[in-house]
Amino acid sequence: MGSGMVTFLNAVRVFVVNKLLAVFLPPSAFACVGQFMNILTMGQATSSLALQNGWVSLSAQNKDNLERLRGVWRGGFRLTTFATIATAVVAVLLCFSVPLENFFPGVHPRLVQAAILFALPGVFATNVITITSSVMNGLGHYRRWALINMVSSLWQMLWVAFFLYTGRLSVLSIVATQSVVAGIFAAQIASRAGFSLNEIRKTALDIRAPWFSYAMMGIVPMVLTPVVLTFMRQTVGENLGWNAAGIWQGIWKISDFLTAFFSAILGVIILPKVSEKLTKREFWGMFRPILLKSLALALVAVVVLYIGRSLLVAVMLSSAYAGAADYMMLQLLGDFFRVGGWALGLVLIARRETRKFLMLEICSQLVLASATYVFVRLYEFEGPMMAYALENFLTLVASLIIVGRLDWPQK
Repeated sequence: MGSGMVTFLNAVRVFVVNKLLAVFLPPSAFACVGQFMNILTMGQATSSLALQNGWVSLSAQNKDNLERLRGVWRGGFRLTTFATIATAVVAVLLCFSVPLENFFPGVHPRLVQAAILFALPGVFATNVITITSSVMNGLGHYRRWALINMVSSLWQMLWVAFFLYTGRLSVLSIVATQSVVAGIFAAQIASRAGFSLNEIRKTALDIRAPWFSYAMMGIVPMVLTPVVLTFMRQTVGENLGWNAAGIWQGIWKISDFLTAFFSAILGVIILPKVSEKLTKREFWGMFRPILLKSLALALVAVVVLYIGRSLLVAVMLSSAYAGAADYMMLQLLGDFFRVGGWALGLVLIARRETRKFLMLEICSQLVLASATYVFVRLYEFEGPMMAYALENFLTLVASLIIVGRLDWPQK
């Protein structure tokens, strides 16, 4: 039930935030918000080292050994602290040296600079939410995990709605600061379950070695994905106009609505259950039903959304984005393949198959970027959706082959 409520509220949050932005902003400005959110994602990746899957898995694996658990937490906390400081320094330097007007057409550079500075505490708060909820998941405190995620989703919706309505902050600054109060709440909830700075300080152990594989597997996609999305948006904007880029951004956000639903569920189910101690038979006995049910549910969702695509665009976005309905089929097909690839990728993360995961992730992002560049020139606006469907199909096939060839212990 907790997982269901979290998934429902995450979906509602995505819907409400996107709907508000789509109503208040024209497509070209919506595209600029997408650019800024990609920058935020990169900042969150580099500051947290994208260790959220590690916080889940390592907490679950060590929860029966309190001293080692504290040492693992201490190592992860220190790595995150160093990374956060470095990210803040780089962000301040770049926001005053990069020609921001090239990435945010129509937005005054001073507003973008202010939003980047506002984003620093916002990124830190987002990391607090992610880490605390991941630890609660790993320890099996599902009620606290659900509470952190549900309150965070509700607060972000209210924050965006209030400041968009009152106009007291620029749109970019509203997006940058939406997680600040929720981060304070998450820290309080986690501390009552034994995860706090005081708890971490009770040990002299500083276990960092297990974190590095999770860092590599997490940070590469969290940096590559927004970079590639920025490249795709720039490609569409420069070749077809920034209104077209805004329409594509709306289509992508509808995809986020669907994939956020599945990623929330699969992350909770798969990560704590997969370990190197499972035999091949035990693994497939556990994983195959999950994969098949996920794909079946994804297929139903994709068919329903395609049938009601015109209503979906009207509800999720606004009348200014009505043209997006004509291009939903290929994007939804890519979403279907993405669900299977995501489930298989989580197996590689839980098993700490770093090289295999990185190879898969880098190749998939290169395919997406290069296919977008080619297809936009050949097929114009259908190009990004075609590239997305192709990339996710190839990723699903490659993931299935890689996971099928993993070594498992014999009994």
